[in-house]
Order: sequence, then C-alpha cells, then structure tokens
Amino acid sequence: MVIDFSQGKIILTPFEIQIKLSTSGSGMYAMAEDLNFIDDALIINADAGSVKWSLRLDSIEQLNMIRETLGVA
Repeated sequence: MVIDFSQGKIILTPFEIQIKLSTSGSGMYAMAEDLNFIDDALIINADAGSVKWSLRLDSIEQLNMIRETLGVA
C-alpha cells in the first residue's frame, strides 16, 4: 500500500514501512515491530537499537491506515 502525505510517500507491507521524503530525496525504513505510535501528536516513532527516527503525519486517518496495514494495535 502507498500513502501520499505532505512530505512524500509511505510504502507499506504487512511487515515493514518505508518513507520516501520528496523534499530531500531521503528514505527511512523500519520493521513493524520497531514502531511506536503517538496518536495525539500524529507521530510514528521507529527505534531499532542504534537507529531511531520519527515522522509527523498529516492526519489520524493516515496513522490508522498504517496501523491497520501493519497489523499493529
């Protein structure tokens, strides 16, 4: 599944997330089990040991679609 958002694209499979940022051309990647969600702030936080990143989404609908696709409660 691909979700467009203001900063680029989110590419999802049932096991992983990839973020492609349009402004910088950068990309980020994480496995589903390394993700945390902060609903009130619309933030996805990835923590895989020494690699950490966070991303603010545009809407709660995007956050819910990501959770549903990844099967994360």
